[in-house]
Amino acid sequence: QAQLVESGGGLVQAGDSLRLSCAASGFTFSTYAMAWFRQPPGKEREFVAAAGWIGGNTYYADSVKGRFTYSRDNAKNMVYLQMNNLSPEDTAVYYCAADDYGLGSTLREKYPYWGQGTQVTVSS
Repeated sequence: QAQLVESGGGLVQAGDSLRLSCAASGFTFSTYAMAWFRQPPGKEREFVAAAGWIGGNTYYADSVKGRFTYSRDNAKNMVYLQMNNLSPEDTAVYYCAADDYGLGSTLREKYPYWGQGTQVTVSS
């Protein structure tokens, strides 16, 4: 069965950078849209970035546009989220998600497969 494992989170200071990784296994990775969501403390899970299985455009939440960069390596079954100029508002558990033949939806209910999450904490 499908498995997604995030890594790369940690405790950093405002202005620092992190790169999150998501390792996928158990499915045909190249036919799945992949996405990043995050859940701040006490809030609902929210969209961060995504791209469809066929390639093309990458979509970003307005709150991270220009600071975060999504990338994907089909040969390695990996997706990444490069996060630059982090602020305390970026503090959240970050999740990767997969959707077979998806086109990169911003809606969390569109993604049937999820990782366990990785904690990102940004201090002032």
